Amino acid sequence: TVLSEKPTTFTITVTSEAGENDETVQTTLKFTYREKYPDETPLYEIVSQENLDDNDVMDIIKLLEQQAEENLGMVMIFTLVSAVQEKLNEIVDQIKTRREEEKKQKEREAEEEEKQRFHGTPVTIENFLNWKAKFDAELLEIKKKKMKEEEQAGKNKLSGKQLFEMDHNLDTSDIQFLEE
Repeated sequence: TVLSEKPTTFTITVTSEAGENDETVQTTLKFTYREKYPDETPLYEIVSQENLDDNDVMDIIKLLEQQAEENLGMVMIFTLVSAVQEKLNEIVDQIKTRREEEKKQKEREAEEEEKQRFHGTPVTIENFLNWKAKFDAELLEIKKKKMKEEEQAGKNKLSGKQLFEMDHNLDTSDIQFLEE
């Protein structure tokens, strides 16, 4: 987009190739020709950017400075824009690599966590004896509870003799049944 004729000022938007998940990085460069261009570097600045870190912006500016110095005396806008394009593609690749490394790191951490879960406590004689004492105490407690429950259930349950002593009709019930 041409912004002015004197001095010639224009902007060029540079977008990287689509990376993983169609992610792109983009920057808009503003160039202004100086009086002695191309024997003098043009003025340039980054007007806007998308998905770029501050470090990436600084790298792009350094790249523009380096390319401008190398191409003094030649028309250089195409070269500058091409260099920025390549840098943006590198940034997209770095983002992809960084995500893959983060994913691998998370997988490694999950694997280590899984190993820790199954690792447990190392068994020593002292550990085993402590555990055995607690286990035996728990078993004894359970047996005591069972015995108490059986005793309580037994108190409520009457024997045959006790039933006959309580209800005298039971004495003759069998004889009546046989007669019928």
